[in-house]
Amino acid sequence: MSRSEKATAIAELTEKFRSSNAAVLTEYRGLTVKQLTELRTTLRGHATYAVVKNTLTELAARDAGVDAFEGQLAGPSAIAFIEGDPVTVAKSLRDFAKANPLLVIKGGVLEGKALSAAEITKLADLESREVLLAKLAGAMNASLSKAVYLFAAPLSKAARTVDALRAKVEANDVAAGGDAE
Repeated sequence: MSRSEKATAIAELTEKFRSSNAAVLTEYRGLTVKQLTELRTTLRGHATYAVVKNTLTELAARDAGVDAFEGQLAGPSAIAFIEGDPVTVAKSLRDFAKANPLLVIKGGVLEGKALSAAEITKLADLESREVLLAKLAGAMNASLSKAVYLFAAPLSKAARTVDALRAKVEANDVAAGGDAE
């Protein structure tokens, strides 16, 4: 690889680090091309899975201000550059690693913060953004319903009290009118 090719590769990786929401470093030793293709298909739309050269990646990460991978770039490495929902990608990687134990999740970076493999697993255990938003909307709707009930309760109680008094007055009038005859 010539110097200009290396410089181009470093620039491309630096740009990927800067434009991604997150990145997850993996070791893929022993996986077949078919398995890697399957993983790329699984991640499509949310992340780009790229096999990388360790030295060039280390230089690109340093240029992008990412220090999460220091000391972890050894062996056959690949990085999932996440453009979409990090939780979805973390789940996909975790599930793929369960089915294919040769894929090892080494660590990652999320919004500039370094993540260990265990933290990526915790991220994968979270519910997706859409599910969390739906739960939030449901909780807010329930709170609003409770508020409406609480505000309406005194009015309906007052209406029931007035109706009860009206009925009592009518009953007294009927009783009083019945005695007069």
